[in-house]
Amino acid sequence: MKRIWIAGAPEKCENYEKALRKNKSAAVISTEIPDLRFIDGLLLPGGGDILPAFFGQENKGSKNIDVSMDQAQFSALTMFVLLKKPVLGICKGLQIINIYFGGDMIQDLPSAQIHSYIDGDQFHPTQIEKGSYLYKLYGTSLTVNSAHHQGIGRLGKSLFSVQKSQDGIIEAIAHESLPILGVQWHPERMEDPVSIPLFQYFLNLC
Repeated sequence: MKRIWIAGAPEKCENYEKALRKNKSAAVISTEIPDLRFIDGLLLPGGGDILPAFFGQENKGSKNIDVSMDQAQFSALTMFVLLKKPVLGICKGLQIINIYFGGDMIQDLPSAQIHSYIDGDQFHPTQIEKGSYLYKLYGTSLTVNSAHHQGIGRLGKSLFSVQKSQDGIIEAIAHESLPILGVQWHPERMEDPVSIPLFQYFLNLC
């Protein structure tokens, strides 16, 4: 059984824990560093916006910022990059990955109404790059759920886009040489035919 560290607040990580349990894996949920000798992978969960100072901008629409959580998640990612262990970022987690590698964010998308949480997740079609890990799982297109008003602006170093929405927003990324993946959508809240393949792919990397 794989053991995955979910670097987030325990009271907000129930859906991620359930998704891992479906895939016969155990979750260690904590902002504190667990014993990494017994951890196979890192999951960076969704959450509020990231402090814009981390990507060299003033606040121009960011909200629900938790600086201590940002710092804890950047620290967790740093350790897993050094150890070259697998990482999956979901929503804010994808954004943490992008900023860590030197990218930045569009703080309030012009098309935010397509992506924002409005009485529930929004659903929209996306296109997937051929040959990517998502292509192997889902083919060239996939309808995904969204609950965000920000998006990747400049991609971080050694990261590349593997999925985009129809309005050009990057919906998934991967690292060129490290086992690091990120999706802007929420697979832990999707139905099993969509959710399970992505989590299983990540766990296989572990």
